[in-house]
Order: sequence, then C-alpha cells, then structure tokens
Amino acid sequence: MSNYRFILIDTGIIVAFYDVKDHYHQQVLNFFNICHSQLITTIACVTEVMWLLSPNIKVQNEFLLALEKEVFICEHLLPSDYQRISELNTIYQDLPGDFTDLSLIVISERLNISEIATLDKDFDVYRRYRKQAFNRVFFPKG
Repeated sequence: MSNYRFILIDTGIIVAFYDVKDHYHQQVLNFFNICHSQLITTIACVTEVMWLLSPNIKVQNEFLLALEKEVFICEHLLPSDYQRISELNTIYQDLPGDFTDLSLIVISERLNISEIATLDKDFDVYRRYRKQAFNRVFFPKG
C-alpha cells in the first residue's frame, strides 16, 4: 500500500472501519494497518458516512475528529466539477451513478488519482477520463 501517495476512499470503507458490527470491519482494520497513503474523500462521502453512522454520536464525532486531524482529507468540489458530474450522470444513468460515486470520479480525474479503496463494485465499471479503469487497492473477501 505504501507505494501510493494518495488513495481515494469511498463511504463503505469508512463506515466499515467505524462500525464494529460491519461484515468488513476486520478486513478494513487490516487494510488501514498496512496503508500509509494519504486517504482522500469528498464531502458527499462525508455526508453519507455521517448518515450511516447515526444515531451513534460518539462514533460520528470520532470520524469528525479524524477529518480534523486529516486522517482523511476531504477534497471539496469546484464549480467546474459539477459540469463533469452532469456528464458522468448521463454516461452512467443505467447503474445509476450516485452523486457520491460521481464526485469521487471527478476528484480522481482532477487530482489524477487512480487508486481507490471501495466496497462498491460499480468502480469496476466506472472509467476515469472515459477510458481508464480505477485501480482498486482493497479487495474484500466474503
């Protein structure tokens, strides 16, 4: 994992880390123990994580503290990113591509990060710059 300077991180991985009852919790803990890359996410992911961790305020606040300490960097969307999200929304309308996933694709293109930690199989379908596959760095078992 340490070969990558930056890795995008999706909602499901973060939730699995904080939710000890999650099926992937131990696998995600193992991943985080060997990952030395900077983890990048979006405000859409942060919003989903907060919603999925509710009503556990203690765990939500642990996540917010991790954001404050920059364990996870929240890359904000630029006004120009919304045009690209609109294009992707049309391209992936059959999935359908949700806003969180599309925001990660846009960030991957803008920051040129192809590595992603995700539980979402849609990232096997999504393409960066219309042709480049993502490099999934987390492969859950079971």
